[in-house]
Amino acid sequence: MAQEESPQRAYRAACPGCGAPVLFRSAQSTHAVCSYCSSTVVRDGDTLSRIGKMADVFKDYSTLQLMASGRWNNTGFTLVGRLQFRYDGGTWNEWEAALDDGTSAVLSEDNGAFVFSTALRPQRDLPSAEHFRVGATTAINGKPYTVASNAQVTLMAAEGELPHLPPLGAPFAMVELRSDGGEVLGIDYGPTLAGQPPEVSLGRAVNLDDLQLKGLRDGSARDDTGQQFDCPNCGAPVQVALASSKSITCRSCSSIIDLSQGTGAALRHALQDEPVQLLIPLGTQGQLQGVPWQVVGFQHRMGHEPGDSDEHFGWSEYLLYNQTKGFTFLVDAEDGWSLVKPATGAPTLDATEQNATYLGSRYALKYSYNAETTYVAGEFYWQVERGQKTFNRDFAKGKSLLSMERAKTEVTWSIGSQIDHHTVATAFKMTDKANLLQRADAAPVSFKSGLSVGTIVVIFVVLLVLSAVLSRCDQCDPKVENCSSTSSGYRSSGGSYGGYSGGGGHK
Repeated sequence: MAQEESPQRAYRAACPGCGAPVLFRSAQSTHAVCSYCSSTVVRDGDTLSRIGKMADVFKDYSTLQLMASGRWNNTGFTLVGRLQFRYDGGTWNEWEAALDDGTSAVLSEDNGAFVFSTALRPQRDLPSAEHFRVGATTAINGKPYTVASNAQVTLMAAEGELPHLPPLGAPFAMVELRSDGGEVLGIDYGPTLAGQPPEVSLGRAVNLDDLQLKGLRDGSARDDTGQQFDCPNCGAPVQVALASSKSITCRSCSSIIDLSQGTGAALRHALQDEPVQLLIPLGTQGQLQGVPWQVVGFQHRMGHEPGDSDEHFGWSEYLLYNQTKGFTFLVDAEDGWSLVKPATGAPTLDATEQNATYLGSRYALKYSYNAETTYVAGEFYWQVERGQKTFNRDFAKGKSLLSMERAKTEVTWSIGSQIDHHTVATAFKMTDKANLLQRADAAPVSFKSGLSVGTIVVIFVVLLVLSAVLSRCDQCDPKVENCSSTSSGYRSSGGSYGGYSGGGGHK
């Protein structure tokens, strides 16, 4: 006799709204959304009761869908439900997974990647959400965590079967803590029974390839008409290429368009003037660290040290995408290029905040500064906008880099390493333009080149004279170049370590 895939017994009953069959595959599920009439139903034993109607989920062209299956920690699972949440920075999905052992888990979006989480029982009562201050540290079950996010969220839509279901559109607190070991701990303060504690989950980053997923949505079978819409500012056609895009720019008028509620919603937009010429155009494909990438987004950012609004420096960030690896950032700054990606966990700062420890490595603080996004182009997996501001700290250990960005309700980290400009030129087939990519990390002369000491001195004097001449010129456009508005001398840009505006947490 064939062995059942799951020891759980499915329960089927008629929808109290339309009579269509509603199936509960997980013993953990208490709610469901009828796929025929969108009625929200609650299960009480063998009885279903209709408690309202759920808003339709918006199209996001994700390859994930209900009934997709896979394996995690040697246990099979099936995606049986989806929740779509919204907060000030955008939207994100959480997929409810029914495991074959009868338990449940959540596969949630996290900075363009995914986290797989299961329920955690705290060993002590947790305080209310307002006690968790963003950036502070605390201990849960004897393990230290940093408060990465504390935001008010609302449920936008849901589908399938669910272990819990917050009221549609009612705001509630969601706190996220992260460890220097790469863990994500979520505290959901959504409506619970009187006297019941908030729901807590603990997870780690996962690659979709490693989950051995089957039954994914076929990208070739998608309704392509939904991926294109008219720009709300100029009317030009705008094509959405990525499933997870929350904002996009119009290539005709450079307007930034908010996609966080789907292309079928009323689209908000913001105008941008003076378009920036990218060194690496959108759509360019290249290979870095053995992975093929495509340039899908770009933002230029400006920074200045706290208390010094006169000295500014700029840098650019290219958002790269790979279908299975997710997103990473190629950062172009005064002191060189770097390749960084969002960190799942949160490094631990020492008492002086001059050092950060992450995944067993210790990094030293190099720069602290305020940052602002001045121009964006392309698609982004978070709701990016011009004028977004953060407070940043950059740490380094040799060529390894860490970058922290603090906003009002969240702290995000990025991790990566410096790369040579020749590597960038080769990766994107720009060797004939390698001189345009050269930055201050490349020395103008090498003492191993065989040049005499006298020649080196002459070159050094010439460079000093040239520097003095250039310092009297005021032709640097910070919207196009990485430049400083001060005449006090060269300052290495703290922005070289990457990072991004917004996009933290499970968003």
